Amino acid sequence: MMGSMSDFDPAGLRVIAFDIFGTTFDWYTGVADQVARIAVEQGVTIDGGRFADEWRSRYVPSLQTVNRGERDWAYLDTLHRESLDDLLEIHGVAGAFDEAARRRLVHVWHRLPAWPDAATGLARLRRRYVLAALSNGGFALLTHLVNHSGLPFDCIVSAELARAYKPLPAPYLTAAGLLDVEAGQVLMTAAHAWDLDGARAAGLRTAFVERPLEKGPHGTPDRAADTTSDLSVTGFDGLADALGC
Repeated sequence: MMGSMSDFDPAGLRVIAFDIFGTTFDWYTGVADQVARIAVEQGVTIDGGRFADEWRSRYVPSLQTVNRGERDWAYLDTLHRESLDDLLEIHGVAGAFDEAARRRLVHVWHRLPAWPDAATGLARLRRRYVLAALSNGGFALLTHLVNHSGLPFDCIVSAELARAYKPLPAPYLTAAGLLDVEAGQVLMTAAHAWDLDGARAAGLRTAFVERPLEKGPHGTPDRAADTTSDLSVTGFDGLADALGC
């Protein structure tokens, strides 16, 4: 459905940018399943769902240490690895995971399942708009995700290119600049209020996508009421419907 911003005109859009973790891909299921499987191969048992939750809970705080200038730039694989090492210690299983196993665990974020509506919705939207994956994930991570999923993105814009993480303005404005459009010609699409708030502050238009299972069966996802967006939709097909694609 349309949001309350009366000046929003879909005809003015040229690019749709999509958040990746949780919006386009099901990080909870992907991380939980792979972590549990790798743990068994290492001879230990880990509750994959709990571990996925704990790992993800360290995501935004780790980004903030970079954005606040408390440390030099580090791409997401490095931040994920640091969080992983801490969690393995907390769970008392650090000794079961050598360097190779830890690298495999970090790379579970490179292979996540797309939400079921992602392929069809993106295909419809691509008939009219340029589609960009705009994520805090590293360039290699995003390349692997898109390649593995076969989703029809036209390009990848990693925060690594801006050397700053969303929700700072730089990643959003980098996407607009690289695609040679005005910020207001980009529609940022995400399931997270903090991401859309950052995009709106940078001058982008925004679309909230409901992902009820983003944080697993027991988590509490963001809701449309958590943010003020130009559009609020259910899934990517819902976005295509709202934009007349």
